[in-house]
Parts: sequence; structure tokens; C-alpha cells
Amino acid sequence: MKMFVPLAAACLLASASAAHAADPNLGRNLAATCANCHGTNGNAVKGSGIDGLAGIPKDKTLQKLADFRSGDKPASIMHQIVKGYTDAQLDLIATYFAAQK
Repeated sequence: MKMFVPLAAACLLASASAAHAADPNLGRNLAATCANCHGTNGNAVKGSGIDGLAGIPKDKTLQKLADFRSGDKPASIMHQIVKGYTDAQLDLIATYFAAQK
């Protein structure tokens, strides 16, 4: 019985990692939710007043998201949206947008 708990925990961790690894489009899929405001693939409509996200370095995007989450950067809606994602999901989103042109 003592060996069962660590073994079960290891199996759960392995299956969770495999689930994320199994979807190579997870970052893209998560980032798709940003298109309503920030444009398809992060290319905002010129003159819309919304920042484009395509090609922005990952660390810069993550810092802005952290600032929204903490309230250091004022926002009308982003402070609420960013709280709905885990740090790992935000990392995937920022990585996706950094790779866009």
C-alpha cells in the first residue's frame, strides 16, 4: 500500500503531461480567444486603438499580463480576463504571439 500512493501520483503526473504534449496547437487555440479584440493571430486592426500582439517578445507580453493581473496596469477588461488563465497557459499564449508576424 505504501508504494501505491507514489506510483499513482507518478501516473497522474505522467498522464497530465502527456495530455498537454499531445496537443501541439494548445498555444494557438488559447490565443484564439484574444482575436476578438487583438485581431487574428494578434494582428490588430489599424486605428482600432487596440494593441497588436503579433511579434511582441514573450517576456514583454508576460510582464504586461502580470501587470494586468496584479492591477498595476489599468484596464477595462484585461484585468479580469487574465485571471482566468494559469501561468502555464499565459506562457503558451505569449509564446504563440511572439512567433507571429
